[in-house]
Amino acid sequence: MRTSAINFALLVYGCLWLATACRTPADLLPTRVATAPTVPPPTTTASPTPTVPPTWTAAPTLPATATSPPPTWTPRPSPTPWPTATATVPSATSTRPPATETATSRPTATATRPTATPSPLPPAGGPNLLPNPSFEEGWYHPGGIPELQIPNGWLFEWDEGQNPLDPDPWNVFVRPECRLLSPDFLPSDEHALFIWDGEYTVKCFKGLGAISFRLLADVYLEAGTYTLEINVFPDLVDGYTAGGEKIWAPDPLSGDVRFIVGQSDNPWILPGFGRKNTLTHTFIVTQAGVVRLGAAIRGRWAIQNNGWFVDDWSLQRH
Repeated sequence: MRTSAINFALLVYGCLWLATACRTPADLLPTRVATAPTVPPPTTTASPTPTVPPTWTAAPTLPATATSPPPTWTPRPSPTPWPTATATVPSATSTRPPATETATSRPTATATRPTATPSPLPPAGGPNLLPNPSFEEGWYHPGGIPELQIPNGWLFEWDEGQNPLDPDPWNVFVRPECRLLSPDFLPSDEHALFIWDGEYTVKCFKGLGAISFRLLADVYLEAGTYTLEINVFPDLVDGYTAGGEKIWAPDPLSGDVRFIVGQSDNPWILPGFGRKNTLTHTFIVTQAGVVRLGAAIRGRWAIQNNGWFVDDWSLQRH
């Protein structure tokens, strides 16, 4: 009985010991982590970007409207329109003062017009040896200068600057203007006056300017005797009457003409102003070759209008 009690006590003690041994210490148990409250992310307030107004641009200042009247255009004497729709370059208005000298202050004319004398040579005949002799075969602009319309087959030279014939500063040589004109660009009463063969005439001119120019052609000639004939109309105007009529230059030295044949030094000829002049020159070629020939023309003073019409030239062999 006592043994059973002892065994029961041992059994109880053993169970208690096992229960104590199997108990896990509290400090060894995992620590429960409290759930952190969810905090919304802070709201970032962006600094407002300053709005820069567009740069103010002042309106362009427009030029004030001129209140003074525009300058009045004074047409030059005998204005001639362009024969074609070629772009034009306006000529600069002359700033030279008008000539104030009188006719008596100019040199006295000493040259005389040549007189016709019977020629022992047979008359010239055969074909006209000049290229484009009546200027009917078109034109070109030398150096691209639109104021110069030069007949095809011809050369054009001119002088600019110092005028050895007169030291006055307003009489310096200036470049002339040249036009090929058909009847459409001339008044009806001037057709027969300036066109003498075909449908065209050449007009070289300058208002209030002294001019000196040469119209030349290179022609191959055999040895022999030849006659060069030119027709010119000096349209040299010194002024106008109250009724608009032309007053021809009173001084015979106002314009003159000289034949050019190679290097020959031919005399200057004084033509009649305001009419057609037919001038001839006979010369001899001793050796076949190309000869440069034509005419030099000049108007030595800056008169109201230095104008020259030329047409119907010829070169024939005897």
